[in-house]
Amino acid sequence: MTRTLLRAAFAAALATTLTAGAASTAAAPVAASSARQAADCVEQTDHADHVDQAGASARVRPGQAGSKADTREVSRAEQRRIDASTRQIVRQKRADRTSAAAGNSIASIPVYVHVMIGKGGAGDVTDAQIAQQVTVLNQTYGGADVNGAGLDTGVGFRLAGTDRIVNDAYHQDKQSSKYRAATRQGGKNALNIWLVDFDYLGIATFPWDYSKQPRIDGIRVQYSSLPGGSATNYDLGETATHEAGHWLGLYHTFQGGCADPGDSVSDTPAQASPSSGCPTGRDSCPAPGLDPIHNYMDYSYDSCYTTFSAGQDSRMDQMWTAYRA
Repeated sequence: MTRTLLRAAFAAALATTLTAGAASTAAAPVAASSARQAADCVEQTDHADHVDQAGASARVRPGQAGSKADTREVSRAEQRRIDASTRQIVRQKRADRTSAAAGNSIASIPVYVHVMIGKGGAGDVTDAQIAQQVTVLNQTYGGADVNGAGLDTGVGFRLAGTDRIVNDAYHQDKQSSKYRAATRQGGKNALNIWLVDFDYLGIATFPWDYSKQPRIDGIRVQYSSLPGGSATNYDLGETATHEAGHWLGLYHTFQGGCADPGDSVSDTPAQASPSSGCPTGRDSCPAPGLDPIHNYMDYSYDSCYTTFSAGQDSRMDQMWTAYRA
């Protein structure tokens, strides 16, 4: 799949919506054929599933944000309710001492990778790429990405299994609820990654929605974004890092634009809209601090990403305790 369109066009299209105070939809670009796009658009069942399920991030190809509702919005009111409910659950679990289930540690998250293979072997990534992707997850969450300037969050991943399914429809992310329900492995603490070829870089589910729809919990990732893939500027494996962040309970750094509560994390400066590329010095909100363009939860190039914040680290711990431990 050619990858000539970048996040810049989408960021420009989305900026107006975000600065107007709309809740964050999640999107980033991947190029795909117009024929595939048309096929996806008419498959109402699958995209209705995207709206109603626990979608966190759907990084849409440029120019499609207005026409493809692929993830439910989290309004400010709902966001505040989720945050309040999470705090209450964590307090109760800690009081009951039930938050640390045996073998259910954020430091050793089992990862199940499902390779959806298309016609002629399309998308059949190598075992070496999968192993390298898990290594990237451990490097990015361990603070050792690129120049070692990141924060060690204490989150760790281990490859627990890989399967390969030859089905061209699944490869194109059609009937996504069906194939996820049929292939998902592990419990609420298991990160399932489906590698597909679609109009996005990635789509994820939030942890607080697991109890409602456990069979589709996980992240879908554009297969060409794995290390050594062909997704120009997004081929270092950090799409999976970004999507796993949503799976662990993080919003985009530009969630809600410049308005409170933002991304519900106090140490990520307010950000009006997604970044594109690596725009050093970008400052899109009047509040103090430059845009966190190096944060994994922005939309920067993979090479621009370096870290999570301490506040995000704390939030992931809380979310794990509340919903995945």
